Amino acid sequence: MQVPAYYADTYEEQAHTQVAAIGERDGAPWVAVEHCLFHPQGGGQPADRGWVDGHEITPVRDHDSGLVVAVAAGEAALPVFSVGQPVEARIDLPLRTTHAALHTAGHLIEAAGREQGWVLAANNHFPGQTRIEFTAPTPDARLDTPDGREEATEALRAAVAKAIAQDLPVTWDNDTEGRRIVHLADLHSAPCGGTHVRSLGDLADVVLPTLKVKKGRIRVSYSAAHRERS
Repeated sequence: MQVPAYYADTYEEQAHTQVAAIGERDGAPWVAVEHCLFHPQGGGQPADRGWVDGHEITPVRDHDSGLVVAVAAGEAALPVFSVGQPVEARIDLPLRTTHAALHTAGHLIEAAGREQGWVLAANNHFPGQTRIEFTAPTPDARLDTPDGREEATEALRAAVAKAIAQDLPVTWDNDTEGRRIVHLADLHSAPCGGTHVRSLGDLADVVLPTLKVKKGRIRVSYSAAHRERS
């Protein structure tokens, strides 16, 4: 009944579709559309901003139906829709590409950390909070001094810059268990439900301040933007 179009094409901004289902959430109406452009919050990524027939919405995952449903953003309630009704769906594309760039950069930094022998412990791809946390299965003496931490960070920066310069493709497929696996060429693969850029050359302004070590975790904060391409 519903196609998660946000997986098929990060950059699809609007679509003519129809209502797949309607219902209520906490006493307020929701609407689900068949060709769903709207990525809900999850996997360390915030929800899209969107519109259905010009009404601003926030997408959320409805646990009862499993659908991504659109609820009103703000105080104004959605109008009454009917199943099968033609509607126009639209997302805030600049916000979407911001989320996609941050999420993809997080995967790339995870790959760079793995090259250092570290293991992913946590991640956050929300704007203003972006970070990747690792643990080191074997002691890394560089992390004991400020100069060593800067040296380790510089190794991450170099690996990230190299992959971006190579403009490695970003693709996805489903494994035998039906999980969505995102690939950065042969560099990195991981189960992921987020949105991503087309290739690593779409990343710009990837900045990694000197990493920090706290309570046994290596914390790599970062920022990134989507490159403007002609």
